[in-house]
Amino acid sequence: MVHRYTFPRKPVANPKAIVQGGKYRLTVLTEGVLRYEWAEDGQFEDRASTFALFRDLPVPDLKVTETDDYVEITTDLMSVYYNKKEFSAAGFMVTCKQFGWGEGKWYYGAGLDEYNLRGTARTLDNIDGRCELGPGVISHNGWAALDDSSSLLFDENGWIAERKKPVTGTKREDVYLFAYGHRFKEALKAFHAISGKEPLLPRYAFGNWWSRYHKYSAQEYIDLMDRFKAEKIPLSVGVIDMDWHLVEEVDKKDGHGWTGYTWSKTLFPDPRDFLKQLHDRDLKATLNLHPADGVRHFEDAYVDMCKALGRDPEGKEPIPFEPENRKFMDAYFDILHRRLEDEGVDFWWIDWQQRLGLAEPLWILNHYHYLDSALNGKRPISFSRYAGPGSHRYPVGFSGDTVISWESLDFQPEFSATASNIGFGLWSHDIGGHFFGSKNDELYTRWVQLGVWSPILRLHSSLNPFLTKEPWVFGDEARRLATKALRFRHRLIPYLYSMNKLANAEGEALVQPIYWSYPAENPWEMKADPRDMGRRAYGYMYKNQFTFGTELMVAPITSPRNPRTLLGHVKAWLPPGTWVDFDTGLVYDGDRETTLHRSLDDYPVFARPGSILPLDSAEDPENGGVTPNHIEVVLVVGKSGRFEMYEDDGQGETGKETYTSIIEYDYETGLVKITDAQSSLRESWSVRLLGYWDAEAIKSDNVKVTKAANGLVVQLDSTKLELQLPARAELGVLDPKPLIYTIIDKSQLEFEVKRRVWVTVQDEKLPFNVKISRIMGEDPDPEKSLGAAIVELLTADQRLSRA
Repeated sequence: MVHRYTFPRKPVANPKAIVQGGKYRLTVLTEGVLRYEWAEDGQFEDRASTFALFRDLPVPDLKVTETDDYVEITTDLMSVYYNKKEFSAAGFMVTCKQFGWGEGKWYYGAGLDEYNLRGTARTLDNIDGRCELGPGVISHNGWAALDDSSSLLFDENGWIAERKKPVTGTKREDVYLFAYGHRFKEALKAFHAISGKEPLLPRYAFGNWWSRYHKYSAQEYIDLMDRFKAEKIPLSVGVIDMDWHLVEEVDKKDGHGWTGYTWSKTLFPDPRDFLKQLHDRDLKATLNLHPADGVRHFEDAYVDMCKALGRDPEGKEPIPFEPENRKFMDAYFDILHRRLEDEGVDFWWIDWQQRLGLAEPLWILNHYHYLDSALNGKRPISFSRYAGPGSHRYPVGFSGDTVISWESLDFQPEFSATASNIGFGLWSHDIGGHFFGSKNDELYTRWVQLGVWSPILRLHSSLNPFLTKEPWVFGDEARRLATKALRFRHRLIPYLYSMNKLANAEGEALVQPIYWSYPAENPWEMKADPRDMGRRAYGYMYKNQFTFGTELMVAPITSPRNPRTLLGHVKAWLPPGTWVDFDTGLVYDGDRETTLHRSLDDYPVFARPGSILPLDSAEDPENGGVTPNHIEVVLVVGKSGRFEMYEDDGQGETGKETYTSIIEYDYETGLVKITDAQSSLRESWSVRLLGYWDAEAIKSDNVKVTKAANGLVVQLDSTKLELQLPARAELGVLDPKPLIYTIIDKSQLEFEVKRRVWVTVQDEKLPFNVKISRIMGEDPDPEKSLGAAIVELLTADQRLSRA
């Protein structure tokens, strides 16, 4: 009989990967991961932990040399030396072979965090700016240690278990050493091999979520959803914060109303009908959950809970919250939650902040809620805080209540990207911030724009009548741009869902730090301090910059715009190669630092030659993030590319009713070919040629070509999903002067200054360096913001400066 709490795991390592003595055990889990254990009683741990579920992995090629005095283990990535005595710096060391002997060397007892590239934090509650981050499994100097000595374990049925206690006066160690050098993506693949994959989320999770800490009535909430519909702003998830249940109705002698499982009939007289109305609008519903106070006598389910737990309901004694008690958890799910799910609740927001002296209740809640959410036959999902390594298996992550400030916004891109260093790839932030601060249309707009390029976009705010995030409560500019951003987020779902599938299959997080793709170019030349790598360190310097899936790179703007130019700016590093601005189609040459200037209408997002990403063609997509009937493919010429667009019913298990459409571009022949796995249902395909302007060169029959702001859009013949472009087509050279004119025109500067600058820009007889000098000289702003913005555009594409 399969126990209800069981789950896939293979925790016992292959004996061929183990070197063991009386008190020590070394296990080579992968070519770059060494598990080392110390136990005075010689009893080692083979049960699964919250981090390590899979230790029975293919044994890598390894060589073991052992004598009475020492053991040496060698793989392709690491060399291990151990003197068989109590672990010490002199007797236990590991060398990352990528760096050669003497570099990337770990000694037992070395500071675990000194060069670590960090991971994530449990929560951003009350944070205004930065916070401390826990360690990840990659580092500047090639190795990173993950201490698993005190985590929870699982027994043979999948229930939580305690670790063996160390002998009095001794220690028990269980540590995983990752020694991948700068092969960061390989390190994270090893992490997922040991800890489990990032799950495939339901498709709707990648749409817009609405959430607000506010005492909504059912009708008020439905009216709000209809207002979003009328504004043509799509949503996919409706979050109902804690006031869905009894709060103020709770008698003070029974405690407060933070915990509850009984609908407030004053606000929600017919919960089943309310949830049905959300579903009728193609929205999923999640309810906020604070379980710490257990189950009290006024709850609808109290009597049934007492019966299940063998308690006397007549005494009206509270049933304590006991997550380590399997009988309690059975009733917790089967009675408290199932009745609400039967009414229409789709998943739960586990808003756990308390500590009750238990091993780790947050871990227990995250793990078992996620397992339980799969019992209804749908793809599992939960929504909760991070609880440590292994938490990536229980998405979505709730990052907590941040302060509304530019400082908080500035930290969130780094926070999301760095979390991938510990495998946690699906954070959901309170977009716009949670509380304090002040109303700021520009800050709100930039936060929503960041939300578009975040794993999950959830608008949220605190309990304040003036603090809300509907676009229409802001000024005209912010309203228009936030609406545009939220619509585009739903257009991105075909790409986002495909990237989630890739993360599930390959461990490729949606949001990755730049250094994953561009680590130090020559590790053998690292200086004494691995952080001091000069020009090779750009990927580490720009912590806010990240790749977004396989096709895009984002450099977020997280500071106020200049009052003279009305442009926000961000200093960025464009890695080697060619980059195309997603909004304008302007080509940028890479391998350089630059400052990017953008109006509030624009956001710095770039694609490379060969990039392909599918979008929903609809300018105002419907609720729910359903599989679209009309697809637009964004393609960047200049290099061959291939993209697999993954689709399924969005709800069921992976492998059931799945469809993969293949989009291919051959640079040598110029042929774009689409193999549509759902051709019988799809109504149309189009191709947007980002940064390509030569409409006359497109010779395909039965296609319609139109010019857009960032390139050409070609409507394909639905019976023949092919487009013939010129062989070896290159990106076009875009004249930046119209963009420059708009910047000058909108700038809040003296008209005569603007005229002189524009005359200089237009003067084709001026040597390029003289033109640049004059433009900068004419700018009266001490920060030279206008001149810098113009120079950025004039120097983006070196083909222009050479002309």
